[in-house]
Amino acid sequence: MSATNPFFAPKTALITGASSGIGLELAHLFGRDGYRLVLVARNRAALRVLANELQSRYNAEVWISPKDLAHPAAPIELYQELRESNVVLDVLVNNAGFGGRGAFLETDWNAEAEMLQVNIVALTHLTKLFLPQIRAREGKLLNVASTAAFLPGPFMAVYYASKAFVLHFTEAIAEELSGTGATVTCLCPGPVKTNFQKRAEIGDTNLLNGPLLVDVGEVARIGYEGMKKGKRVVIPGWKNRAVVASLRVSPRGMVPKMVRRLHEKKEGSV
Repeated sequence: MSATNPFFAPKTALITGASSGIGLELAHLFGRDGYRLVLVARNRAALRVLANELQSRYNAEVWISPKDLAHPAAPIELYQELRESNVVLDVLVNNAGFGGRGAFLETDWNAEAEMLQVNIVALTHLTKLFLPQIRAREGKLLNVASTAAFLPGPFMAVYYASKAFVLHFTEAIAEELSGTGATVTCLCPGPVKTNFQKRAEIGDTNLLNGPLLVDVGEVARIGYEGMKKGKRVVIPGWKNRAVVASLRVSPRGMVPKMVRRLHEKKEGSV
């Protein structure tokens, strides 16, 4: 937490997975626009570096909360911390998530259970806890899914399915809050080069070396602007939007085969 208590101003945003990638870029956008920030990630040192940078560059007021959302108790612990400090959110950004590559018969269940906990359970729990505040303050919820949400994903089956949950859950909540003044947005980026790819072990695949790649800063900017406008689904990059649109007319049986090719190693890689 910063040296002074910042939480008397009306605009406060909580961002999970804030220490790198899309979350880090979003933190800069919110900080630039004068939000008070609650930054959540596993890496305490990285959060401190980011907080110092945001304070120096934007005079932002920042609270860091190192949490591993793979632990089931993490969401309620975070909620209680903020409640005890009289922190009320205007914006919740559920950005934390990770993936993994491999045939389902060969992948590790413990890793997949953690993935489901972070990608689905923690996201849903945090939304349950903080959405009453956001509705009351006519604020905003931004959930980060993926274009994977629109597809079955051979060799990343659990990850793709988890993002389908995020998309459908977000769209449903958006409709429930229709007319309340609060808005709910799902950001669905295509492939982006971040630490996500290193953890998922997909950096050498056709997916990460093809024409669908979008710069992480651009993804964050487009998602941020879409959230401010109250859009329900935001897909950065016209090529990614075209792929999603083409799924409506593609034979269902062909789609998994297409995704499988994307997850194969790029020719010449080892």
